[in-house]
Amino acid sequence: MTQAKLKTNLDTNFLKLIAICSMLLDHVGSVFFPQIPLFRWVGRLAFPLFCYCMTVGLLYTHDIKGYLTRLGLFALISQPLYVLAFHPYDFWGQFTNWNIFFTLFLSLLAMWAFVERKYWLFALAFFVVSWWNFDYSGNGILLMLIFYLCRNKPGVGAALFTAFYMGALWSGYPEDPLALMVGGHAVDWTIFALLALPLIFVRTHVDLKIPKWFFYGFYPAHLALIAILRLCLHV
Repeated sequence: MTQAKLKTNLDTNFLKLIAICSMLLDHVGSVFFPQIPLFRWVGRLAFPLFCYCMTVGLLYTHDIKGYLTRLGLFALISQPLYVLAFHPYDFWGQFTNWNIFFTLFLSLLAMWAFVERKYWLFALAFFVVSWWNFDYSGNGILLMLIFYLCRNKPGVGAALFTAFYMGALWSGYPEDPLALMVGGHAVDWTIFALLALPLIFVRTHVDLKIPKWFFYGFYPAHLALIAILRLCLHV
């Protein structure tokens, strides 16, 4: 993959660290504190940050096959842990609710196909992730398209990213305990994904040095911990 200059934030280790922290809060809140929406609201940062970091990886990697292989491998490793963490009382019935690594794998595959003009593969990956039980459906591909196509136009990218989530303003339901209530009007909780906007489109210079395997390993490790705690606490 030919390298391409980006005018957005390249501090990806810092962004990934924020993403996994927000994901952890999201999952802890989902399992142990479902009555406190703040956990889930903060968790909305994770997915767009992961999608953005994968777009940067797509543009700068020298080994896209290795990148895809790592995502696929950890998706497979994580799947039983994912089901045990979130659906322990219906393990086999929920086993085909695929974890986020499968979504990220198919999103990256689709974007690689798009860049390489293998449009049949792009369409196939988009179809699969949209029509089966994948977290976030085809949203990952759509976000990555925004980040890729606007890689040298951060202002346009920020506007499209904002527009992508603006539907949340009128798609909320008062019955949803996670909705943000504003003057009696329900705003869908996906609106909090906009908190990721400045992190993506404004450059930071934290320059953390974190081994890439840490980010891969964190996902199954935290799922295993949640599953064990849930078993011990009988939640």
